[in-house]
Amino acid sequence: MPNSIRYEIEHVSHYLYSTPIRHSVMSLCMRPRDGSGQRLLSFEVGTRPSSSLNAETDGFGNTKHVLNIHREHTTLEIIARSTVETTHAAPLPNALGTGAWVEVRSRTAAFTQWEFARPSVFAQPSPMLTDYVDRQGITPSDDPLQSLLGLRDTIHQSFDYVPGSTTAVSPIDHILETGQGVCQDYAHVMITIARSWGVPTRYVSGYVSARKEGMVAQQSATHAWAECYLPELGWTEFDPTNPELPNERRVRVAVGRDYDDVSPTRGVFVGNSDSVLEVSVRMRPVEQALS
Repeated sequence: MPNSIRYEIEHVSHYLYSTPIRHSVMSLCMRPRDGSGQRLLSFEVGTRPSSSLNAETDGFGNTKHVLNIHREHTTLEIIARSTVETTHAAPLPNALGTGAWVEVRSRTAAFTQWEFARPSVFAQPSPMLTDYVDRQGITPSDDPLQSLLGLRDTIHQSFDYVPGSTTAVSPIDHILETGQGVCQDYAHVMITIARSWGVPTRYVSGYVSARKEGMVAQQSATHAWAECYLPELGWTEFDPTNPELPNERRVRVAVGRDYDDVSPTRGVFVGNSDSVLEVSVRMRPVEQALS
């Protein structure tokens, strides 16, 4: 049986407000998903100051929590703790069967994949993207799997991973113009190109652990990658930021069309204040055993 790794994860978001605010309402997307090669063993989320938290499920099957604070505060700390077990995936085949492209593209009309086959907020075609595709000679081959692996590797090789070079709301034209970005930019570029080929592709948010040779993300960090829907394989991971990283070193939190669907924290407050957000992630392997 394949090996599994158990992680304890602590994700802390700390907001500091320049003047007191009177009311906060937020949507939190921090609970790891259960299934697809991982088991969620425990999850808890809390805040300082204390708040009411109500769980709900969005249209993509992600669990989100709605936070309400109805009193004055100058700081807000959100602490999410999870225990997750991930399992090593079987190796991918060398190629898919004859007629795979026809089957892949037929899924774009299916109800469950329709939203993942069209442009979205941060996965928008642009003239700059067209120029990038032409310069890199990016074209699909006869096999969808090999085409996507080649796309993943081309994106990895053609951009520099530079923390802080983009923001959470940067369009893909920013990384295309500067050649610098972070994992969500890499993922958005791959998603946009794969969808242009007729491949249902979704954005995955989560965590990545343990720096290895060739990795460009931090040792423990929030992370983003892409999943493409392929015949015989279903939803299949493609990580253009760290293409050689074993899948069991990633923990999936949420899926959506792009970052706009799965932002870890999003909300509004009442008050005339500026805010600063600091985020820290600790992801510790606590057990490795045979499944």
